[in-house]
Amino acid sequence: MEKRTFIKKLGLGGLAFPFLSHCIENEDNIIEEGNTETNEDGSCTTTASETAGPFPTKNPSSLQRVDIRADRTGIVLDIEIAILNFNANCEPLENAIVDIWHCDKDGYYSEYGGTGMQQSDFTGEHFLRGRQITDSNGKVAFTSIFPGWYQGRATHIHVHIYNSSGKSLLVTQIAFPEGSNSAVNQVNASSDNGYTKGMSGYTTNSRDNVFSDGVQTEMSNISGSIAEGFSLTHSIVVKA
Repeated sequence: MEKRTFIKKLGLGGLAFPFLSHCIENEDNIIEEGNTETNEDGSCTTTASETAGPFPTKNPSSLQRVDIRADRTGIVLDIEIAILNFNANCEPLENAIVDIWHCDKDGYYSEYGGTGMQQSDFTGEHFLRGRQITDSNGKVAFTSIFPGWYQGRATHIHVHIYNSSGKSLLVTQIAFPEGSNSAVNQVNASSDNGYTKGMSGYTTNSRDNVFSDGVQTEMSNISGSIAEGFSLTHSIVVKA
């Protein structure tokens, strides 16, 4: 899967985004969890907000890129996220700024040192972090690796969304489907690809301290295989 079909669809392959010159408000702030909101006919529900977590990206405006892998190895994961506007009947939100970040196959985050949950020092590295701006369909696409996991958390991806002026709209997280034949189980059994933890001690979504209240608005769709790599698609509804 050297060439990603869904990235071609978005017109993002080889595209150099203009560097954002404006400042982003409260990039490192942790946003408290909030309730979702559903419109009158039930057709549009805002995505649950979550904390930014202990390892938010320190300078996301400098990481505007499609391929966020850097030197991290693992099973390829194509990520496609659609941002929808609750205040416009869930129409696509163009020119939104989307930051994502997640851990590597061993459960480590870049930009942070060996304290607390982070047991290795990656303060000078910026792997598995990236920013893009949504197209006319409200979409962004990234090339990454399938995240690993660490104690107390299910597999997840962090997302912070801003409007085109840099105002924070939502911090949320993306959950992964679970089950005996799920991609999570398949990947973590793939020691040939460097995933050595297996599923012993894994925290399921229902026991995760972030997802235990439900993942209805945060659950992604995963397709693919170990041999060909996986693709993740997910829609996030914000109030813009």
